[in-house]
Amino acid sequence: MVKRSRIIAFFLVVLIIGSTMGATTKNILNNLKLGLDLQGGFEVLYEVEAKNGQKIDKDVMANTAKALDKRINVLGVSEPSIQIEGNNRIRVQLAGVTDQAKAREILSTQANLTFRDANDVVKMDGTDLKQGGAKQTFDEKGAPSVSLTLKSADKFKTVTQDIVNMAPNNVLVIWLDFEEGKDSFKNEVTKPKPKYLSAPTVNQVFNQNTVSIVGNFTAKEAQTLSSLLNAGALPVKLKEVYSTSVGAKFGEQALNETVLAGIIGVVLIYLFMLFYYRFPGFIATVTLSIYIYLVLLIFDWMNGVLTLPGIAAIILGVGMAVDANIITYERIKEELKVGKNIKAAFEAGEKHAFTAILDSNLTTILTAAVLFYYGTSSVKGFATMLIVSVLMSFLTNVYFSRLLLGLWVHSGLLKNKPSWFGVHPSKIKAISENVDTIDLPTRFDKIDFVKLRKKIFLLSATLIVVGTVVISIFRLNLGIDFSSGTRVDVQSNTPLTTEQVKSAFIKLDLKPDDVVISGDKKEKGAVRMVGVLSKNEIADLKAELKKEFGFEPNVSTVSPTVGKELAKNAFISVLLASIGIILYVSLRFEMYMAIAAVASILHDAFFMIAIFSITRLEVDLNYIAAILTIVGYSNHDTIVTFDRIRENMYKKKRLKTVQDIAEVVNVSIRQTLTRSVNTVLTVLVTTSCLMIFGSSSIRNFSIALFVGLIVGVYSSVFIAGSLWYVMKCKELKKKGVIKTEKEKRKYSDQPQV
Repeated sequence: MVKRSRIIAFFLVVLIIGSTMGATTKNILNNLKLGLDLQGGFEVLYEVEAKNGQKIDKDVMANTAKALDKRINVLGVSEPSIQIEGNNRIRVQLAGVTDQAKAREILSTQANLTFRDANDVVKMDGTDLKQGGAKQTFDEKGAPSVSLTLKSADKFKTVTQDIVNMAPNNVLVIWLDFEEGKDSFKNEVTKPKPKYLSAPTVNQVFNQNTVSIVGNFTAKEAQTLSSLLNAGALPVKLKEVYSTSVGAKFGEQALNETVLAGIIGVVLIYLFMLFYYRFPGFIATVTLSIYIYLVLLIFDWMNGVLTLPGIAAIILGVGMAVDANIITYERIKEELKVGKNIKAAFEAGEKHAFTAILDSNLTTILTAAVLFYYGTSSVKGFATMLIVSVLMSFLTNVYFSRLLLGLWVHSGLLKNKPSWFGVHPSKIKAISENVDTIDLPTRFDKIDFVKLRKKIFLLSATLIVVGTVVISIFRLNLGIDFSSGTRVDVQSNTPLTTEQVKSAFIKLDLKPDDVVISGDKKEKGAVRMVGVLSKNEIADLKAELKKEFGFEPNVSTVSPTVGKELAKNAFISVLLASIGIILYVSLRFEMYMAIAAVASILHDAFFMIAIFSITRLEVDLNYIAAILTIVGYSNHDTIVTFDRIRENMYKKKRLKTVQDIAEVVNVSIRQTLTRSVNTVLTVLVTTSCLMIFGSSSIRNFSIALFVGLIVGVYSSVFIAGSLWYVMKCKELKKKGVIKTEKEKRKYSDQPQV
């Protein structure tokens, strides 16, 4: 009997959720904060240095952050990010700022105002200025000036009296950021553009508390100076150790390209799921759409900043989210093939799929957490989005998918319709035959994975030796994130040449060490320099290149100290992720599986490094994010195989011979291979779209993912299981027989849906 109420409930649920999504999606997208790589802006990491022997403590760092925040208010930038990192560093991110040169100047200017005589002796300083006492004004001739209101008229009277008595050198020199031992009025006064702000001659004593600074200002410069003085002097010195700036057009183009790549990738996945899994594939497209919506909604609630790698994480997350559906649907198909009815097959498939999905997702979260802890800026954004993606994937593609499909299954409408699940009636065994899923034939039955192990081990060992030689000879093409220096991304409407780009740098007395032209029309160029440019050099360079090519360039600088730290953190990240996986898999599975899993992911990471060494592709922070993603994903794939090995091993109850172990390994890999291939294909589709249609800024990231995915599925299928087989055979030799009854009880106690 068909229970139509469940079908009606399905359409009502979908209609309500779909209407909610349609009504709120636009607002969510409008509310999302875009990172500087998507809308332009700049990020700078300051190292805080003490002034006059002061001690840098938490209070000093907090006061410095407050001072920077006041200065950012002057710029009118909405939602800036100021983060204190460690004991002596502050990271500032300003997305959407239009005048980046002005922003850098305002942030780092000390704003130490001093009034000095002709001998550079301090008469007054910024502490004598009344709070908020600086204003942009105009003098008698209409020239822009800055009016200062002092705290004490008596003090100003004393100062002007002293200056009058110094005739003929009766000048009151007004300085901003005077450097002891370096600056001098006598040296500056002869220059066409002296460093001091103003040096009026004082011929009479002033008994008032106002003074006017008249210099060669524009109205905008006078306004900036008055705002800077009102914001107050920085309590410390700031040294730039890392910076990156992105032009607005670069950001807009990157956003459009990557969103297009995402749409194409998602549509292709939807078509694949519908074609291969039929009706459950339709349910998957519904839950995947809800998944994407929820990821963006949660990220908006978190007030997160969406970066280019963050969008990549959503797109990658869609491919990984499909895995939960694929694992479940493959298990349902197996249960149908042994003769179970639709309802029984649905419940058994969901039950057996749960542990594999749970374990694989938890290890992915583990690697993402390591990325978040040790990552910086955009890498942190990628890790955050990956964690949110995995959690929302689990919610929608396990629980909600089961709810929606369950409404149809329990309605009775799908009764005796296995073809709706992609199972041909001719492949279904009679329930009376009492066939177990372990006995089902697969399209891979002719492949003996255990027998192939020696050839596979030899192949991998040979490639590892070759890779080691290649890496030792060619090394890695380290980006400035790890090697330090300056990187400039140039773009033009017309084809560029190396000489054309070099000449633009030479005009500014800058010598590029490496110039690479890229793009379909050779309209992009990447320039690397060994030295770290100063903020003034960056401002001049950006202005010159915009004038020359019509686009404001992206400029990134990394000091040697930060480069070493990033390299160290990258190594620690991979190490901690590996240790975490060993501990988790040991607790949830067994030590031999943990060792095999880590061996296979280190194998994958090594091949990604070797291939980048051969191809000379640049290694940057996003590349490390890619390696850790593959570490998590490869282990995700391996755990699904091990989960099936564990299940099939428990069905055997005892392993008495090496043939028993070999059978468990072979059958398990064959049973999960369709799932492995289908899952990696869906993720490869999204990654390929990122490579082809996505922004060039994350192309190397996409290539690393693509290579890692292929190597990852190879190691999961051919290496991990075979390594476990070798270790298990040694255990069998010692014990004579391996009992699994205890483990069977343990497995049956696992949490199920």
